[in-house]
Amino acid sequence: MNHLRESVVFLAISLSTSVLLTGCGVTLGTEPLPPPSAPTQPPPVASSHGSVSISPQYVALAPGEKIHFTASSSTGGTLQWLVEGIAGGALNIGTVDANGNYTAPGNLPQSANFSITAALASSPQQNYAIAVASVINYGLIYPTANSQVDTYSIYLPAPGNVSIQFGPTTSYGLNTWQVATPTPYGGQVNIYVAGMRAQTLYHMQAQVTLDDGAAYTDIDHATFASGLPLTTGSPPATSPITVSQTGNPAPGIQLWNTILPANDTEAFASDLEGNPIWTYTYKGSSLDLIQGIQLLPDGDFLMTISYLSSLTVGLAKDSSSIINDVREVDLAGNTVREISMDSLNQKLASAGFKDSDGNAYQLKSFHHDALALPNGHWVLLTAYPKKFTNLPGSPGTTAVLGDILVDVDQNLNPDWVWDSFDHLDINRHPMNFPDWTHANGMLYSADDNNLLLSMRHQNWVIKIDFNNGQGSGNVLWRLGEGGDFKLIGGADPADWFYAQHGMSYFTPNTTGDFKIGLIDNGNDRIFPAPTGQVTCKVDAPASAQCYSATDVLELNETNLTATLVTHYVPPPSYFSFFGGSTQQLSNDDILADFCAPLTGAIVQEFDPTGTRLIWQGTTAGADQYRVQRLPSLYPGVQW
Repeated sequence: MNHLRESVVFLAISLSTSVLLTGCGVTLGTEPLPPPSAPTQPPPVASSHGSVSISPQYVALAPGEKIHFTASSSTGGTLQWLVEGIAGGALNIGTVDANGNYTAPGNLPQSANFSITAALASSPQQNYAIAVASVINYGLIYPTANSQVDTYSIYLPAPGNVSIQFGPTTSYGLNTWQVATPTPYGGQVNIYVAGMRAQTLYHMQAQVTLDDGAAYTDIDHATFASGLPLTTGSPPATSPITVSQTGNPAPGIQLWNTILPANDTEAFASDLEGNPIWTYTYKGSSLDLIQGIQLLPDGDFLMTISYLSSLTVGLAKDSSSIINDVREVDLAGNTVREISMDSLNQKLASAGFKDSDGNAYQLKSFHHDALALPNGHWVLLTAYPKKFTNLPGSPGTTAVLGDILVDVDQNLNPDWVWDSFDHLDINRHPMNFPDWTHANGMLYSADDNNLLLSMRHQNWVIKIDFNNGQGSGNVLWRLGEGGDFKLIGGADPADWFYAQHGMSYFTPNTTGDFKIGLIDNGNDRIFPAPTGQVTCKVDAPASAQCYSATDVLELNETNLTATLVTHYVPPPSYFSFFGGSTQQLSNDDILADFCAPLTGAIVQEFDPTGTRLIWQGTTAGADQYRVQRLPSLYPGVQW
């Protein structure tokens, strides 16, 4: 059976590599052909009539493969066997002998279903049973524009699901997620296979489960449809990762967001040994950067690509090539949907959204984060300048930069706007005024449908009445120094967080009594008198008063208490002026990204108490804005 399969595949490959697409200059097999039409009728159904029964009722097999059916009549008698109503069958539909041995057709233009019937010879119209054989052509594999992502295509003649196992040997070791047929009747399934090391020969094999219960395993593939070896290419340059570990880290992969240097790939994934297994690149200017990337439930990635809102605004406004978008891309790097700032401003104007002075919003940039909601909406974080006259300590006219949140629906149309100028005190500015709020992260609370917003230049995390786009926008509470919560388990004010980044939930619940984690960058930490507030500069030498920390806080919204559960303070040399993220891992360890120490990013996995280091990855000379541990590149799949 294996020899027959290999012969058929070799024939298909030989034919495909010898033909050129007229006018395209593309060899057949180097890129997928248009998918064939999906079935328009439901597949046949197994049945039993009168005294005859048959087993198995549903099977899935390869071209030329054999399978034995067993049939019997409760009243006895001789059975006759038919395929598609033809006694004994035929080469183009498969043949069956008197003992119920069915041989699938060896060459099919397209995967197909065939009815195999066992009928009582003395009364075939009254006593018969039908089984269904789904004959599935071998899958074909095509490269994509991403040198570490391939497309595996396989056509199913009946509804079902497909996943791909892959690896450098026929032991495979990794799996994609399951993808369903495009219609209730079947059709071609295309799966991106991603997560492969560079310049490595891979093996791939589809695993099929039909809705009728039949299972099918494709042959092992070690070549593309073109006949070329299934070897990955060389990805663009990524920040080299140095890995060390002293324990067993939580399983998965690392998703990195390099923000400096600009010549390194800004979004990539690695295995826990530091080998790059996926990258995303785009064409932009020297000013725009990926600021936050996240894996969506549909397997795509959501990211903000724009300039740094408070640092390059003067340069960016004169650049016609700069990207100022929120973008969703698939594993191969194709843009699925996106919204530009120009488009958003036009949509806001058309919808009649205006600021409190009656002016149509002219938002400046997307920045730092974008939030995908369970209902398919996105919450966009944008910068908005507003002029004020003779503010206390700021005579004359001051252009103050605040934040606007915009909720857009599945069609990227705005339906709710939150304006920081309407809800916060313009005269509270502990850091870097007139870059007043400088929000850098959002969380959605599924328990009450509200939002958490991290505001770096306020040293606060605030909760906003969002109510899935129906809320008032009122600030429900303010967490941090000078806010609404009492700090427990730490020294107030020094152990509050300052200039924070990268908050995340550390409990399944998100209201009442729950936990969040974040990176306390520590830029403007306040100490007890007589020291007071200490301002730490970029590239400042290490000092006892300029340090960053990882905090996990248990919040009680009723009592307004914030208990410092974990307060991990590494050496002052880890001081990170900006960036970073925290994450609770599947084994309850904590992943902390110290984005920008002088020597480059330091990413650590340590135990929940912050006392034992488990795993560390460093990128010398490169800053990592955010780093996440993902189970795999496929939602719901653990590697």
